Amino acid sequence: MSSNKPNSLLSPQLLAQLERMELVSRKIFRGRMKGERRSKRKGQSVEFADYRNYVPGDDLRFLDWNLYARLDKFFLKLFLEEEDLHFYGLVDASESMAFGEPSKFEYAKQLIAALGYIGLVRADRVKIEPLGSPYAAQSPVLRGRASLWRMLNYVNSIPNDANVSLAESVKSFCLRNTGKGIVVLITDLMDKNGYDQALRYLVSRDLDIYLIHVLSPVEIEPDLAGDLRLTDCEDGDVAEISVSTRLIEKYRETLASFIESAREFCHRRGIVYMMTSTDRPVDRLISRYLRQRGLVR
Repeated sequence: MSSNKPNSLLSPQLLAQLERMELVSRKIFRGRMKGERRSKRKGQSVEFADYRNYVPGDDLRFLDWNLYARLDKFFLKLFLEEEDLHFYGLVDASESMAFGEPSKFEYAKQLIAALGYIGLVRADRVKIEPLGSPYAAQSPVLRGRASLWRMLNYVNSIPNDANVSLAESVKSFCLRNTGKGIVVLITDLMDKNGYDQALRYLVSRDLDIYLIHVLSPVEIEPDLAGDLRLTDCEDGDVAEISVSTRLIEKYRETLASFIESAREFCHRRGIVYMMTSTDRPVDRLISRYLRQRGLVR
């Protein structure tokens, strides 16, 4: 997964699996172009949906004259409207994401590329951005399966060197992007300033929000012993510790509490939260767990 070749992110087997999926929004958004998605709104496309009573001012072209001949009443034909969907993929590019093998950052890039491809296949508007990196300003808006290689090249070129807080990065994203749709944020939530404000910015935009909390297996079950000198990879803070059984137990308790707190925070605000480890294959994460949570079908 660490290769710089575009096809290192998505194997042919994974691409074939993604072809059969589509992204699902829990909300109804009005698109600016016609897409391949059926909206719950009633419109004027070619697929019949229902009837309703005629009211003065309705378009006479959609009256059902056959029904009028039988019932002597005016009924208007309603049709399912096609609409496009915005899909925003936000990848935490902070230095803490470089941890692990494979790194959380490489895992996040493969996952967001896979979800982006599902959107491209269904003619959704796809935009992928790294959080906290000046490179984000160059993020393209993509549409259609022909944009696959452009998307993969872009995702592969995202640097893992961000040093801006999660909140500031998300705020910048919200100010620069006005489209409605789905946003998937992939992060380890390891920000000393916390994640609360970042998520509040997203909630204020009335987006359909999914938070994928990525951790390394070593972070979930650390295998450490003895006296250690730990250095924060993002700000250089140093801490010297003596690892004991009790310390490991305390760490597990703290991590479990942190995960539960994040899950509860998201639940109260209508955000779909999911924690995953980098040892869980991306295809299984999408086809099983994200399908269960309603992001794909």
